[in-house]
Amino acid sequence: MKLYSDFHGPRAVQAVGDLLALGLIVASVWAAVIVHGLVTEFAALGRRLEEAGTGFRGSMTDIGSTLAGVPLIGSGIAEPFDGASAAGATLESVGRGQQDVVGWIAVVAAIGIAALPVAAVLLLWVAPRVVRAVRAQRTTAVLARPGGADLLALRALTDRNPLDVLTADADAAAGWRRGDPETIRALAALEARAVGVRLSGAPPATIRPAGSPRA
Repeated sequence: MKLYSDFHGPRAVQAVGDLLALGLIVASVWAAVIVHGLVTEFAALGRRLEEAGTGFRGSMTDIGSTLAGVPLIGSGIAEPFDGASAAGATLESVGRGQQDVVGWIAVVAAIGIAALPVAAVLLLWVAPRVVRAVRAQRTTAVLARPGGADLLALRALTDRNPLDVLTADADAAAGWRRGDPETIRALAALEARAVGVRLSGAPPATIRPAGSPRA
């Protein structure tokens, strides 16, 4: 693909636009990483809850197991500690759940922050740049084939702004019908310039009055 125009002005605009687009994508990804890290910090509470629940459950289980060994009354004494151990397991589960929720929120927030700017850059800048690059490459290929300039001249007559066509040649339509080489070349240069391709030896973009003598 032909990514950059042959003309200084459009080429500078494309280069600056590419740099800005790249900068916006990098900044969006950086912001997404920062937000993900900030949100993830809230998972610390869940980790503390999980650790507290694990420790409490372990302690109650150990005490209950020890008391359960007391003859005759061991099972009755151990029962409350078994219940407390279950409460610790619940606290542990809540802590893990809180960490999972925070993790999902962090991921969604990061994607949301990065996705919108990146999508905007892709749709509003990258996609049109790719389309124009493909058109420029095709135009270059057409110019390299016999009759390519004539075909581009016809496209200029049908697709370009009429004022631009008359600027290229005030007698453009009649000149093209006559097969005038100068008119065809001027129109082909106009069409090629629209996609950033310079036609070698093209005449300058000045109005040539109708019926003016040929060089």
